[in-house]
Amino acid sequence: MQRALAQCRELLDMIKFEHTVFALPFAFLGALSASPILPGWRTLGWILAAMVGARTAAMTFNRLVDADLDAENPRTRSRALPAGRVSHAGAVLLLGASIVLFGFAAGMLGPLPWQLAPLALLILLGYSLCKRFTSLSHSLLGLALAGAPLGGWIAISGRVDPPAWFLALGVLTWTAGFDMLYALQDEGFDRVRGLHSIPAWLGTTRALWVSRVFHVVALSSWAAFNALLGCHLLPWLAWLGVSLILAREHWVLRGGNLDRIDHAFFTLNSLVGPIFFLGHLAEWLLGRPLA
Repeated sequence: MQRALAQCRELLDMIKFEHTVFALPFAFLGALSASPILPGWRTLGWILAAMVGARTAAMTFNRLVDADLDAENPRTRSRALPAGRVSHAGAVLLLGASIVLFGFAAGMLGPLPWQLAPLALLILLGYSLCKRFTSLSHSLLGLALAGAPLGGWIAISGRVDPPAWFLALGVLTWTAGFDMLYALQDEGFDRVRGLHSIPAWLGTTRALWVSRVFHVVALSSWAAFNALLGCHLLPWLAWLGVSLILAREHWVLRGGNLDRIDHAFFTLNSLVGPIFFLGHLAEWLLGRPLA
């Protein structure tokens, strides 16, 4: 029993389960913004299940296909798979279970989510292979996370309305921007191994500027989202809070200083989705019926 629990903990650590907080609030925000009434617990539960399944599948596949690279990279060789704390068979089993969970949850959310599930999986899994071919891998990761608000919106309305596109574009460019920052850690390794990333292609200084441009686009997209929804004070205060968080992120990493990369990458970015969602939720509850 203890061994099984230890393996479970290693699997959760391997996929960084806590990083689900990046995209999940945007899935709920997409559902909330598309609904004339507060979405029911059943719908929210299946959205949560779909998000957990999708992200677990993506991260597990990433760890499997990158196991050889992770073993070579001094920064990642202590990860569970290359270090042998998780078996290849265990990771494959988790991958299969998470794909089944995602597909089942998508089917429970309606015919359109079910029909789009294979495309979503293609994007989610395809990201892990992209750095072998193109520096656009950051944007494909952004596209994968951008499916969260679109999926939430579709689960409620069965279609995609203009505000959802701006919400998703914001998620795409925000994600791509912070992934470029995270990739600064592997700039030298990526060049040696012939892997593609914005830092490996352009260098640290230019990569920092590209990331800043992406985050300006993200904030502009979320401002357009707020404007199209006719938001009042609270969502705009949340938008301002997110703006300050992203400014802080770039200030911490100014000049390519990576001493506080964990603070910039996880601590700060983990606040973005919850703050933006809570600003919208508060205004929604104040201005609409509960049922």
